[in-house]
Amino acid sequence: MHEKIITAFDIQTREELDYLYNELSDNIKIVKIGMEAFYTFGVPIIERFKDKNINIFLDLKLHDIPTTVFKAAKTLGQLGVDILNVHAAGGTDMMKAGLEGFLDSNPNGKLIGVTQLTSTNQDIMNNELNISGSLEEQVKRMAYLVKNAGLHGIVCSAGEVRSIKSELGASFLCITPGIRPRGSASDDQKRIYTPEEALAFGADYLVIGRPITKATSPRKAYSEIIKGL
Repeated sequence: MHEKIITAFDIQTREELDYLYNELSDNIKIVKIGMEAFYTFGVPIIERFKDKNINIFLDLKLHDIPTTVFKAAKTLGQLGVDILNVHAAGGTDMMKAGLEGFLDSNPNGKLIGVTQLTSTNQDIMNNELNISGSLEEQVKRMAYLVKNAGLHGIVCSAGEVRSIKSELGASFLCITPGIRPRGSASDDQKRIYTPEEALAFGADYLVIGRPITKATSPRKAYSEIIKGL
């Protein structure tokens, strides 16, 4: 068990859920439930992990008008999830509304903002999304918006953690997806780092999915990652 590793259950079938739950639930500390799993299984998947005292990062990236995000975050907070996220691109008013709703029903929860997806690279950001400047500048700009809205931290690439922490403070949470043990496939991630690199940069949590869940032995893969830290 490692308190900084968030195991991503990005799954859509009962067989996968049962298999991975049996393989990993006695070892993991935190699980990420994203859109695939939550939209497939609904609230029962949250309850199943909560019954094992496993913390939940509910990764739904809320992004809508402030009133809608307030109501959605309040409802999701009632499920007892430990971490919830919103898209920082929704703006300050939306993030503040989400925080108010989430903490109203879940005072001990953490709300974090998504800056730029780790599947976004410089070319996509500049030429498809029409956002000028560098990725690092954009992430930092969004991180400041998140901080000023009162949220607890951000989702970002591990390579951005040091600069974010130095400017926004050590207590500002950095949750890093795109983590791949050395030798693993990058899949659809563009900005990837090893677990060792992410921790060295100061990441608070490492989101690791397919290198664990798609391994021949998920339990062994999880243990091997921990051994290397």
